[in-house]
Amino acid sequence: MGNSAAERAFQRARLKKKQKGEVAQLFERALTLHELGRLPDAMAVYRQLLRLEPNHFNALYLLGRLESSAQGYHEAEALLAQAVQADPRSADAHFHLGVVLSALERFEDARASYQQAVALKPNDPLALNNLGTVCRNLNRPQEAIDCYDKAIAIKSNSAEIHHNRGLVLLDLARYEEALTSFDRALAINPRHADALSDRGNALYWLRRLAEALDSIDRAIELAPESARAWTNRAEVLLNLNRTSDAVASCERALALSGSAPTPQAVFILGRCLAQLGQVNEAIASFDMALAMEPGFELAISNKIFALDFAEDASFESHCDARRTWWEQIGTRIPASPRHHHPNDRNPDRRLVLGYVSSDFRWHSAALAFRPVLQHHDKARFEVVCYSCSPRVDSATEQFRQMADRWRDASQWSDERLDAQIREDGIDILIDLSGHTNGNRLGVFVRKPAPVQVHAWGNITPPGLPTIDYVLADPVSIPPHVRHLFCETIYDLPCILTVDPLPPGVPHAETPALANGFVTFGVFNRVNKISEAAAALWSRILARVPQAKLLIKHSSLDDPAVQGNLLVRFARYGVPAERIELMGGSPRADHLAALNRVDISLDPFPQNGGASTWESLQMGVPVVAKLGNAQASRAAGAILTAVGMPDWVARSDEEYIEIAVARASQIAALAELRRALPARIAASTAGNPARYTEAVESAYRTMWRTYCAKSVG
Repeated sequence: MGNSAAERAFQRARLKKKQKGEVAQLFERALTLHELGRLPDAMAVYRQLLRLEPNHFNALYLLGRLESSAQGYHEAEALLAQAVQADPRSADAHFHLGVVLSALERFEDARASYQQAVALKPNDPLALNNLGTVCRNLNRPQEAIDCYDKAIAIKSNSAEIHHNRGLVLLDLARYEEALTSFDRALAINPRHADALSDRGNALYWLRRLAEALDSIDRAIELAPESARAWTNRAEVLLNLNRTSDAVASCERALALSGSAPTPQAVFILGRCLAQLGQVNEAIASFDMALAMEPGFELAISNKIFALDFAEDASFESHCDARRTWWEQIGTRIPASPRHHHPNDRNPDRRLVLGYVSSDFRWHSAALAFRPVLQHHDKARFEVVCYSCSPRVDSATEQFRQMADRWRDASQWSDERLDAQIREDGIDILIDLSGHTNGNRLGVFVRKPAPVQVHAWGNITPPGLPTIDYVLADPVSIPPHVRHLFCETIYDLPCILTVDPLPPGVPHAETPALANGFVTFGVFNRVNKISEAAAALWSRILARVPQAKLLIKHSSLDDPAVQGNLLVRFARYGVPAERIELMGGSPRADHLAALNRVDISLDPFPQNGGASTWESLQMGVPVVAKLGNAQASRAAGAILTAVGMPDWVARSDEEYIEIAVARASQIAALAELRRALPARIAASTAGNPARYTEAVESAYRTMWRTYCAKSVG
């Protein structure tokens, strides 16, 4: 038996020696095929070798890399994971396993593999770069920056690493720093198309739009097939009011993407369509982008904003859309230490108010909150402004003067802004943006202040359970729908007031006295002119045959937008000669143009806000219609607040009858025009000082309620 055992051992040894020789031959053959570029043949030989020696490190590693290059990522993962087990000290194996796991979007696992690679080879700039990119995908921005900084310290002449560093800074809204990184990448490689395109993106957020467009156009010259660059170009053009050009760039990006368009390109197309007033098509684009990427925050917010313009939108549909934002975005933002607030709970002390906005500048939204900031009683309230936009102008300096403390948060992350608000000891934090561009709702989710409020800058509430109150009135949010809102509705004399008219704006008599015909006016964004509004206004013009319609907005500087609008009215039988279109102008000239209008027609379903007030301030009455959502009730709320409920219709027919009847009463229009400014000044809603007192009373009540609950 012993001899038999010895014989078997001898045979095994001979077989092992033979196999070892065969493995060596197979490996040499595989390497030769690999070097000759005969990759399928090389892969077949590697597999043959592994059947003989399953843990052959080099075969596992090289075959894994070949599978990775051929995008056979699952097979590559299995091979490289086995290679790592065969030789845990191989930095290269850990690195390439990280590459495969990244391609499979298993970023946590990829991060662990890259960390192992870096631990084994600390001075590998490529491993550090890839680890930084994975950290960016995992929303670990500071880790990513640290990795890129270490990589740059080792290899400072890598355009790719500087570019990647810029992308993280762009994510963090640190636009100036991002621009510096992109410029460093381009100093190394001036033909780096992605760096040029992303440089344009940084300039876009810095509102240096002409420079942004130039940088992106240079990127397209180098890489005309880059869908990403065309998408970036469309976004810049949209903000330059070159909407038709933006649409063309979007369509180019989508054509280049073929059957796999990016959510960003679809989203930008939606924004273009919204700007053109094609609301349903815009919402469909946002929905398509969200189907691709359910957590696409800008797409959700823009859909919410677009619903303000949708004719069939209701309070219910608005609240449903906001609930989607909360579920997809809000619930994923870290909660701790959301509810820890050490603020002194004295109900009667001087309160610290924090106003958060991207519109501390010349902007229609600012006209609604500027008078409140200007008239605050500084003995009872301290005002801190958090400015979240890099755009500044002469109005920005005026807002600075109104604030006790001013914080430029335009390039701060939400985490940093949250920390600053807590450090500043804010008692009541006021959101002035809602879901409009530049909002900081991610900060309000974190609840950095004991009491949080939404007001003015955007008519519709954001729908955050962490916002305690919404300032409104009984017309804009009627009592029977208030149960739909997660915020508590607090009634003011009106949902919004307005800045006084600048000095020196001339007032004229009603122009119909001299013209012999009535001029209706629409001084609102063109995308507020819904199809239903255009159809109804056309019926009014048919009933008042000599009347003209004057439409004024900055987007009408674009000939394509003008042409589109005239075509829409032509479909309803209104010839172009009965419509006058005016583009943008300085505010004083814009207001003076109302001297050419007898009656303003308020759009729907998205009403005017500041534009309604401005018309009334200039003595021009407004016809409005109450709708089924808050955005479609703002003008009705304003008119009711100044004692003009008889100018508010409940239906299309009533709207037409009010406009037609008033157009026939020229003498009454002239009398009303002379009386309106004094009527507005006498109302609480139209008197900024008295309105601010009502706001301050609201804040004090909210604070006392909070203190009482805290004590309890």
